[in-house]
Amino acid sequence: MSTTTTGQLSARERLLAAAEELFYEEGVHTVGIDRVIERAGVAKATLYSVFGSKDELVRAYLEQHNATWRERLTDRITARYAGPRERLLGVFDVLGERFTEPDFRGCAFVNASAETRPGSLVEHASDVARAWVVDLFAGLARQAGVAEPGPLARQLAMLYHGASLSARMDRDLTAAAAARAAAVTLLDAATGADATASIHNATAS
Repeated sequence: MSTTTTGQLSARERLLAAAEELFYEEGVHTVGIDRVIERAGVAKATLYSVFGSKDELVRAYLEQHNATWRERLTDRITARYAGPRERLLGVFDVLGERFTEPDFRGCAFVNASAETRPGSLVEHASDVARAWVVDLFAGLARQAGVAEPGPLARQLAMLYHGASLSARMDRDLTAAAAARAAAVTLLDAATGADATASIHNATAS
């Protein structure tokens, strides 16, 4: 995280850090502006000067939350897995690790969208984040030899998001593993992989 020349976090950084803690833990609709500025240690006028409104703060929080997760996910699958097939399936491994962490509260976008009106900044931020997941799977599927990666990417994205909901709502820490197993089946069908080889790959990964 960047800092000012005095070594202190900027007002924007403090507000976003407070928003990340409070909004993700308790919800964007439950937490009021007064609690955010108190946690950040800034004046209310500063919040409106920096972001203009609570909606803009929520949007910025979601975008930062998503950017942090995207960096973590891509860094880990790149570092751990050599090929596109392994990286594609590795997405679910990294997702499963997130589910076991004490601060996991489900998908930040689903949580924020629960009471959001159509066309809101939250909806826009959510659309961008979800589109990125589809694009990630499409790129990896294409590299793995899938002739038409688009339909498969949408299916894999459904598994990805569904696993997150199951981990949160059902408290099922095995949801990512179940989604990964389904992803193996879909990927093998899309690439025409031999069934025996797919079982071996699923076990060895």
